[in-house]
Amino acid sequence: MIKACIVSIGNELLNGHTTDTNCPYICGRLLSIGIPVVGVYTVGDDIKQIVRSLKLAAEDADIVIVTGGLGPTDDDITRQAFAELLGVKLQVKPALLKDIRKYFADRGLTMPEKNTIQACVPKGASALDNPFGTAPGIFAKMKRKLFFSMPGVPVEMKEMLEKSVLPRLTRKDGTGFTIVKKIRCFGAGESALAEKLGNLLERGRNPLINITVSSGVITLHVVASARTKKQAEQMAKKTVNRLRLLLGNLIFGVDDQTLPEVVGHWLMQHRKTITVAESCTGGLLTKLITDVPGASDYFTHGWITYSNQSKTELLGVPKKLIEKHGAVSEQVASAMAIAARQKAKSDYAIAITGIAGPAGGSKQKPVGLVYISVCDGDNCQTKKCLFSYTRDLIRTRAALTALNMLRLWSSRTRR
Repeated sequence: MIKACIVSIGNELLNGHTTDTNCPYICGRLLSIGIPVVGVYTVGDDIKQIVRSLKLAAEDADIVIVTGGLGPTDDDITRQAFAELLGVKLQVKPALLKDIRKYFADRGLTMPEKNTIQACVPKGASALDNPFGTAPGIFAKMKRKLFFSMPGVPVEMKEMLEKSVLPRLTRKDGTGFTIVKKIRCFGAGESALAEKLGNLLERGRNPLINITVSSGVITLHVVASARTKKQAEQMAKKTVNRLRLLLGNLIFGVDDQTLPEVVGHWLMQHRKTITVAESCTGGLLTKLITDVPGASDYFTHGWITYSNQSKTELLGVPKKLIEKHGAVSEQVASAMAIAARQKAKSDYAIAITGIAGPAGGSKQKPVGLVYISVCDGDNCQTKKCLFSYTRDLIRTRAALTALNMLRLWSSRTRR
């Protein structure tokens, strides 16, 4: 099996000023195409240390992915380290220099001469296109090992990884084809889902199923390898169909679909509208809904009623109801959803009220307690949830759970 190592470069990664978000992203994307990462190196801006790390990484893996150190300043020395590793000199590529000058000119600027170094590539290596910045990547081969160097800026790295690196790694290489299908799930924990899948998660099987989890969203990567593309696709399809039977409505999408996209597509397709009333999520649910292009076709209104007073004044939730049951209660969540739908004259309404923490909880109503209500005019369903961990994660899980409740509601409607 082909294996990879990652080398992250930059003093800022070692002094605590910057968190390396590139490494987890690269690990996940490589794993999704059947390439496990077996080692990660973090090194400062020192040529000898970088070269040493590159050599160590190449001993453990077939592919070495490098991020950082491709800028124009004196501490950006990754390309120089690559040249030393390969035993060659840097060469200025006129076409690259022209592109970098154009990048500045298009923005009404003159390129500083320091940026010339970004047009330099080790002799024998090739450049990787960077549409979002001035730092081209580097691709080189040495003793049957593949080296890819990308910028440290996350948006530039991700674009280069998707467009220039991964396609090279998924091409037919004489050993067959690898097909990756992704199944997206929500509504159960990782361990509960794993129990449903049983021996399908055994290591070494083909297709291989890998699991990644983020904010409650579980992604199953079905990695099928075969001698021909058709065989790999058939194997992947068979496993995906089996997963659908086992997991049922826990599956909300495929590939990179998100819950807001899936719910939004259904609303648009059925010409339905939605409004929201949020308390503890503070507008996060509204953001997730409106992050989807075309959301204006189905999203009408949104209220952020963070205080008890605003719940009464803006939505008309009875003050006595809040005094009797508390703002974080099934009764208030239902009243918020009903009132929001009536005021917006929408088909659906979602309301969220809870305690995101870290303070404000009690023994009866702990931090993480959230009530979510979905209303369609005739019916109102309210769910009590108890989320854990940080304030951000509690709010995110609440917003995603609300969308998932509407998704399941709509699936019942379709029947």
